[in-house]
Amino acid sequence: MEDYLQGCRAALQESRHLHVVLGNEACDLDSMVSALALAFYLTKTNEAEEVFIPVLNIKRSELPLRGDNVFFLQKIQIPETILIFRDEIDLHALHQAGQLTLILVDHHVLPKSDAALEEAIVEVLDHRPIEQKHCPLCHVSVELVGSCATLVAERILQGAPEILDRQTAALLHGTIILDCVNMDIKIGKATPKDNEYVEKLEALFPDLPKRNDIFDSLQKAKFDVSGLTTEQILRKDQKTIHRQGTKVAISAVYMNLEAFLQRPNLLADLGAFCQAHSYDALVAMTIFFNAHNEPVRQLAIFCPHVALRMMICEVLERSHSPPLKLTPVPNTHPNLQAYLQGNTQVSRKKLLPLLQEALSTYFDSTKIPSGQPETVGVSREQVDKDLDRAGHALISGLSQDEEDPPLPPTPMNSLVDECPLDQGLPKLSAEAVFEKCSQISLSQSTTASLSNK
Repeated sequence: MEDYLQGCRAALQESRHLHVVLGNEACDLDSMVSALALAFYLTKTNEAEEVFIPVLNIKRSELPLRGDNVFFLQKIQIPETILIFRDEIDLHALHQAGQLTLILVDHHVLPKSDAALEEAIVEVLDHRPIEQKHCPLCHVSVELVGSCATLVAERILQGAPEILDRQTAALLHGTIILDCVNMDIKIGKATPKDNEYVEKLEALFPDLPKRNDIFDSLQKAKFDVSGLTTEQILRKDQKTIHRQGTKVAISAVYMNLEAFLQRPNLLADLGAFCQAHSYDALVAMTIFFNAHNEPVRQLAIFCPHVALRMMICEVLERSHSPPLKLTPVPNTHPNLQAYLQGNTQVSRKKLLPLLQEALSTYFDSTKIPSGQPETVGVSREQVDKDLDRAGHALISGLSQDEEDPPLPPTPMNSLVDECPLDQGLPKLSAEAVFEKCSQISLSQSTTASLSNK
């Protein structure tokens, strides 16, 4: 694999038609490994001896945000320097010159900004339900398995098993195990095909790491934020909502709120983050497990606009569906309100409608021009009046353009909220990981309590 990747970088320097295997925009471990392994297979098996180049669909500077990707590359001994990232190849220029053939892996829908590239797509390999409205007109192979890496392993082992080296096998093996939550039957993520190809890889390479070992190490690497800047921590798992030019960022932060608030120059970093991305407010949901392995969620709302900050806080405090059970946490930072969240089952996904409600209510009251901090105080009575007048009307304000297809899953996608057979494979995120772990932890605590009785 390593020698092949070195050859890919050399091929970029040549002026010729390029065959690119492109992973999704999240560039989670499954997307990265599937692109690397499928391109490797296509290069080794095509009779014309053409080179298929895997492209990681993020900027090189964003790789540190994918902790499990970085960890796994180091463990498998693949240097990051030989990988090719989206900002290192101009796909649009290649397409305009008639020098691009594109294969999509671990997604089948391009964002609006890449719509012109759809003409260059010749094949799709994916494991999520097809969106007929956006699906390209080419050969599309889709199967609802737990990991796209399973489909790549199947392609290799059925088409040319002799090309499979240990390095590539280890990449596929670890990725499937992570995506399928260590093949845990209780979680229900792994399909029979996922299990089949994990077992086949282990039979071919008996010295592959033990499942528990590789799963635990990759899972730990996903949540490791040590060494990241405050901006990187906020961007690691972030969503955005907006309405009428006002934007609110919602970030999952995988550390204790106290530790987060004690980061050096935090207030300046939060202000710079919001200013750089034109956010009017930032909601950080910190997530961790305490010493008793119990889930803990906390919230921090940063916003220089007094009226908007009060509106967000009031909506969250008053929410009954679902109840967050918030307890204010004292802090010395201006423009910031912190809370302990008593209801740990309310994930960021469930928080989004409440924040959309806050924006709706805010725009029913006095509108403050975006980017201009409020200096005049706003009374609690006025906020209550505005809330009542708004009638808790929900709006859809996700950052996606309505014409755009949904974004691929965020980087951390090991666990799901429900059975994947309910409505196909759902979008996955770090929030889903934590929520499923929370459910398991609470279930185990309840079972132990009943047993003691």
